[in-house]
Amino acid sequence: MSDIIDIAIIGGGPAGLTAALYGARARATTVVFETSLPGGQIITTDWIENYPGMPEGLNGSRIGELMHAHAEKFGARFKTFANVETLTADSGGFRIEADDESYLARTVILATGAVPSKLGIRGEAEYTGRGVSWCATCDGALYRGKVVAVIGGGDAALEEALFLTKFAERVHLVHRREEFRAAKCIQERCVANDKIELHLARVPVEIVGRDGKVSALILETPTGETAETIPVQGVFEFVGVHPNSELVKDLVELAVGGWVMVDKSMGTSYEGLFAAGDVTDTPLKQVVTAAGQGATAASEALRYLDSGVCTL
Repeated sequence: MSDIIDIAIIGGGPAGLTAALYGARARATTVVFETSLPGGQIITTDWIENYPGMPEGLNGSRIGELMHAHAEKFGARFKTFANVETLTADSGGFRIEADDESYLARTVILATGAVPSKLGIRGEAEYTGRGVSWCATCDGALYRGKVVAVIGGGDAALEEALFLTKFAERVHLVHRREEFRAAKCIQERCVANDKIELHLARVPVEIVGRDGKVSALILETPTGETAETIPVQGVFEFVGVHPNSELVKDLVELAVGGWVMVDKSMGTSYEGLFAAGDVTDTPLKQVVTAAGQGATAASEALRYLDSGVCTL
């Protein structure tokens, strides 16, 4: 791809795909760089029921497919399984180095999202891929008829606990606080599900294994006393996320935690560089907000191109 890209979008989740739709529909040369398949984290989500216009809900992977097809219909181009190694300012625009190829772009929208945080407890690293997981949709079917633990208290944790009841015989839901942070409607469904057992005010301190696989989870009270050891074959962690902002750490201003700071137009502290979705310091991390931010970022990128400020 030797021509100059008008809008380069790094990340193909809901924010990036919506930005691609808006950019391509405005007839700007729009290219999306995505490390895997378009869709981002939503392709690992079993069911999304709070996206407007879909009252019955829809599989996350299907939403990703539809967003990808919509953007492609208007001419957005995709470089899938592309590993963007560096992003630098160059010639009044930006240079992107990806998989030993170099690209010039007039504007960039960073939509790299965030990745799951880890607990950092004993046994976590040792048993990753052997009973420790961060994706119930990916690995849930492996635990048919088995006992698993889900760690976390937000929407993601409780939704994944409910999803795992389709396979597991028992789901132990562990949260370090006395109350969950998840939406009340999701909490009510968990409490009503006979397969889910709640462990509130409990802190996971060690994942135990036997014969190379997870065999138990040790919990403590918030005061540090051993509370119980739960025999489980799988541990699913949903304790937050951290942003994929490494690419721009030397270009833009970051908030505490590494989140990219943006203004109301999704502009960063570097002119011509925008950000959208979970990588930003905006508070609500949802598919609908990511899509809205992607649309805003693309609209502002188009306005920037029309202004003539870019000299590339």
